[in-house]
Amino acid sequence: PSDTFEFIARTRDAEGFQPVNVAFVGIREEQDRLMYGEETGGVYISKTVAGSSSYDIVRWPSHAGSSRDRAQLLPSVDVHWRDARPVWPRTLRGRSLSSQRNLLQNCMNQQKLHGGCPLPEVKKNMERRRGRRKGKTDVDPATEIVTGLSIGPPVSSKGIFFCRRPGFGQVGSRCIVKANHFLAELTNKDLIQYDVTITPEVSSRSMNRAIMSELVRLYREIELGMKLPAYDGRKSLYTAGYLPFNSREFVVKLVEEDGRIGIAREKEYRVAIKFVARADIYHLQQLISGRQTDAPQEALQVLDIVLRELSNQRYISVGRSFYSPDIRKPQWLGDGLQSWCGFYQSIRPTQMGLSLNIDMSSMAFIEPLPVMEFAAQILGKDVLSKPLSDAECIKIKKALRGVKVEVTHRENVRRKYRISGLTSRPTRELIFPVDEQMNMKSVVEYFKEMYGFAIQHSHLPCLQVGNQKKVNYLPMEACKIVEGQRYTKRLNDKQITSLLKVTCQRPREQEKDILQTVIQNEYEQDPYAHEFGINISSKLTSVEARILPAPWLKYHDTGKEKQCLPHVGQWNMMNKKVINGCTVNHWACINFSRRVQEITAFGFCQELAQMCQISGMVIFP
Repeated sequence: PSDTFEFIARTRDAEGFQPVNVAFVGIREEQDRLMYGEETGGVYISKTVAGSSSYDIVRWPSHAGSSRDRAQLLPSVDVHWRDARPVWPRTLRGRSLSSQRNLLQNCMNQQKLHGGCPLPEVKKNMERRRGRRKGKTDVDPATEIVTGLSIGPPVSSKGIFFCRRPGFGQVGSRCIVKANHFLAELTNKDLIQYDVTITPEVSSRSMNRAIMSELVRLYREIELGMKLPAYDGRKSLYTAGYLPFNSREFVVKLVEEDGRIGIAREKEYRVAIKFVARADIYHLQQLISGRQTDAPQEALQVLDIVLRELSNQRYISVGRSFYSPDIRKPQWLGDGLQSWCGFYQSIRPTQMGLSLNIDMSSMAFIEPLPVMEFAAQILGKDVLSKPLSDAECIKIKKALRGVKVEVTHRENVRRKYRISGLTSRPTRELIFPVDEQMNMKSVVEYFKEMYGFAIQHSHLPCLQVGNQKKVNYLPMEACKIVEGQRYTKRLNDKQITSLLKVTCQRPREQEKDILQTVIQNEYEQDPYAHEFGINISSKLTSVEARILPAPWLKYHDTGKEKQCLPHVGQWNMMNKKVINGCTVNHWACINFSRRVQEITAFGFCQELAQMCQISGMVIFP
């Protein structure tokens, strides 16, 4: 197939600059990349141009073994194609072209780094047996004919291809603008990926992070070799350098609280960590230096995870953004909601190198109020004096379902529960069995005898927490909403307007908030960024820009003014006629004022239609 070739590459040695012939088998990809590598040394053509004989070649010395840390870029390269004929591995014979491509691509995907499975063996004299070669090719003794394929520095399977910039602008007046980007420097450290399996399986990312945080606390000094890993909350763990093991299982015990019934229990988890691959930053460095145009998304994703690790511990994570009431004072939205200020961050490749993009955002959160006060805001009335109607109970039930609350009637215990519903009867009428003999006791008596808590507003319903098999009752006056719960339901028009007012900022205010966020995040003190060799600038990036002149506006030739030049983004429509005016077949004018007479409104309609026709519109009176 056209994907597989045998080449002779003539290079200049890095030490003595003497010509060395290297014969190897490589894969030609769609983007004209030829890759080769082997455990005993090899050559990797990292960048080619179709029809050109100039290439960048990286050589792995034979003493490097399977490690590619000591790869060398040969300073001068001259590649010659000689007898470039197809090589047919045995496993490819008789297959269709699409099947051959799939086999090669699957092997490349598995060979994400140097630990994958090799491609099928290719015998040296296969071509001669098929009658395609008359004799052996002379090869320098310092080199060898390769009989198998493996992958060198990987091409990102999720790479984004950027078109090269065709040039730079010349029109307009030059100026300097500030961008919400902060330049990042990256040292040449190995990024190692490990697979994480937690048993029993946990669906919550926050719980996964709590388990891994406890694991690092317990085992970092000895078992983890003092490494400080970054975790994505699911299946991937990243370290700067290799851990002392390839695969190992750890035991972690956590005291966690059941949100449904509020009981704290110690639970044991088994965490298996297994080596996956070495995340390659070669292509990222090539992108930054301008030697390639596709962005390696795997390496960028690792850097993103590293820079998000500390923020995940400090703030509430929602998507790619983080929120906290400490970033800026929360703003009231009404109906028990408030807006929290947050920030979005993402590592991006730019023409100036890597940069951390930070932008401000806002989101609605449930206000951490006592439940009775929250209910009063939902209903817009005082709930302390009169019992609630059925409609009011349904409204409160919908607003509170799924919300986490903590109890306040116990001094040193702040257990948390998730609300499942609301009782249909008031608290003073609720009774429940206290033992297996079905002895009944009222909720009011139970709280008085058990906790010394006297329920003052027994006319209100109780909160239901727990599952259907075992329902617990909590008085509304003994509960408070837990802070940091995102509101996921639809906002009303008034709340949307309030949120937009908070979000819309002038540039000076936004710049101040972004810089304050960078200072608060303390990237220079971030232990994870320091571990992985990432340095973030604390200054906004300055970018050259141009203020373009306003364009001339073209109007209809039959108008009094055929052209117009806007001034500061504004212009007057008087004496101008649009080129393609719309047609209005049916329209109406509604008079809501008692003081405006019908003849006055009719005159207004005639003048409106006349003005539209002068401006180029077709409107029927």
